[in-house]
Amino acid sequence: MPPLRSAGTGPEADDPEQAGQYRLEGRLGSGGMGVVHLARSASGLRLAVKVVHAEYAADPEFRARFRQEVAAARRVSGAFTAPVVDADPDGERPWMATLYIPGPTLSERVKRNGPLSPDEVRRLTAGLAEALRDIHRAGVVHRDLKPSNVLLAEDGPKVIDFGISRPYDSELRTETGKLIGTPPFMAPEQFQRPREVGPAADVFALASLLVHAATGRGPFESESPYIVAYQVVHDEPDLTGVPEDLVPLIRACLAKEPADRPTPDVIMGMVPFAPSSPSGSSSTSSSALPAQRVSSAGPPESLDSARIADEPHGTPSGPRRSRLPRARWLAVAAAAVVALGVGGTWAVHQVDGLGRQPLQTRPNPAGSAWQPWETSVPADAAGSGEVRAGFCTYASGALYCSARGVHAARIDAADGKVAWRRAATAQRPGGGAPSAPFVSGGLIHALSPDKRELSALDPATGEPRWTRDVSAFGGRVYHAGDTVLLVAADGTVTAVDGGTNRQLWRHALPGGIKPVFSFYGSGPAYAVAAAPDGRRTTVVAIDAVRGSTLWQWTGDGNLATVGTGPQDALYLTESDSHTRVSAVVRYAPGIGRERRVPLSTPLEATSVVAKGDSVYLLSSDGGLTALNTNRSVADWRLETSVANASALVAGERRLYFSAADGRLLAVDTAQGTLLGQTSPRLARAGRGLLELLPAPVVADGKVFGAAPDGTVFAVNGLNPAGWR
Repeated sequence: MPPLRSAGTGPEADDPEQAGQYRLEGRLGSGGMGVVHLARSASGLRLAVKVVHAEYAADPEFRARFRQEVAAARRVSGAFTAPVVDADPDGERPWMATLYIPGPTLSERVKRNGPLSPDEVRRLTAGLAEALRDIHRAGVVHRDLKPSNVLLAEDGPKVIDFGISRPYDSELRTETGKLIGTPPFMAPEQFQRPREVGPAADVFALASLLVHAATGRGPFESESPYIVAYQVVHDEPDLTGVPEDLVPLIRACLAKEPADRPTPDVIMGMVPFAPSSPSGSSSTSSSALPAQRVSSAGPPESLDSARIADEPHGTPSGPRRSRLPRARWLAVAAAAVVALGVGGTWAVHQVDGLGRQPLQTRPNPAGSAWQPWETSVPADAAGSGEVRAGFCTYASGALYCSARGVHAARIDAADGKVAWRRAATAQRPGGGAPSAPFVSGGLIHALSPDKRELSALDPATGEPRWTRDVSAFGGRVYHAGDTVLLVAADGTVTAVDGGTNRQLWRHALPGGIKPVFSFYGSGPAYAVAAAPDGRRTTVVAIDAVRGSTLWQWTGDGNLATVGTGPQDALYLTESDSHTRVSAVVRYAPGIGRERRVPLSTPLEATSVVAKGDSVYLLSSDGGLTALNTNRSVADWRLETSVANASALVAGERRLYFSAADGRLLAVDTAQGTLLGQTSPRLARAGRGLLELLPAPVVADGKVFGAAPDGTVFAVNGLNPAGWR
């Protein structure tokens, strides 16, 4: 086959001749973001090499997403995917090489030969359920499972395409400007609550894909993606033409609520027995599908993997409404298991408001009797119908948490028992998310969600010691140890003793700045104020008890403090006009020296934390970067695939953060490797969005996480690899 490079102006003119060490032999297909070529390794192994279009290779955001795709594809390389052989996401033209798998996609197969036979659909169901089980076990949520992303190979279906993005051609947009998925194969939560998408979304997509395989159309169809979105969220699926014995299973998988859908393991046990295709079947050898297999493996885990795409849509269908309750699919699953004589056991449980439940983990270190636990901050979290995450802080062997409907609660850190819980008063219109309580002056300070009232509670009983109206400060309430700093609209600061509610001092700061305060456990409170044009930022270090100025410094750029380091160094980030972090600044007040470390590519950082001489930045694409401020270089970069995360928390040699699906993750700060993660705790709630994700709390060798459903849990901080 001749080289692909062309001197013309057609689509092949942009094709390279090589990708790394691989000579490209011919096109296998193309899409909006790149071209897939056939190539061979030095040993003659046939490869499929995806090469990114030149126009996207120059886009740092796309490069980051392509790196995420490579990372996700590597995690799931196995029997049910196209294994990754090689990749260079940082090359002049980013590329990824996977093992070439002969065979059509499901989309091509249906388009060419029409719908699959009932037996083929059953085998496809079992094969893809097993594939999803392995993908989820690897910590990945595909988010764009559709017919064109399923290859029909000789030994069964293969799932491909983990995360390449189309940032410019999507018709539907979320509030962040990104659509994750392809409308006819998206789950309701991908339209309603995109930050909460987990493994159950792939189950919904599987069911839509199976309807397409069985009928040649989807369960929700329209020429308009907006109408499809409405149908997915509100309407009953059209299952006409689906094999009758698969209808209950597919209907269960299409449940509107993620918690109402069966897991891949349960699906594998529900598939009716599928004999081998009879001779003379219309299917070809390249579309052979595997026989049914059953497993009793545990629950899946997930990592977010962003993808933006759209796909042609069929003809409109009339609106219908339905919802299959969780009890219905449980009954169907139980009946299927009994009828098929499938071995193994499975159970469903819930945690009540005061209940505690041990988690399945590896043994704790020798001599430790402590056991991981799980509980709930809101007493009725399981059935509240709202997102009610708990925001917590730790002090003297207890967690103090707030949540929607809960002003504050005390949880014993040893066993998860709720010692007391104070209900929140009716919230005024316009109120926001709750914030974590703060321990100040020996009392538990809880700010009302509308930021109008600050209460100081007795840590033993939860009874109020004092209450202060802070409505005049517009939410500008900051804690600096045992002092509360209240900033008025004109910048005047009032300091209050956290134990007695007594005013300590009140005055304006140098230069009349209107500050935002930060405090890092000890030392001064840092008042930060950027100039209106963002070109300069003033930092004033204040003794919070006395109100005196310790030092003052003005630095170039729009700066924000992120932590402190050795020799009282203060770390800050500089943001560009697009609010991307463009540099890290270390200021040493003792010698008045500033060190500025520019980033090679500005990051849309969602969280930044400092520890020792390093600063860690978690970006919106899930990339986690460690920057050594002494060497002015990045120590490492880890693709976490978590597109929406909590604030980073730095412990000894580890970083911790939470994902929107309730997972807690731990990363080794020296090596930049993922040490472990818990299973998802997807919100049982159905309504509402979570304004902020609760950050984990690290104390006494334990890590405490909080999930969007109101669950608070504790795991052994010394053994992240054993988290479940």
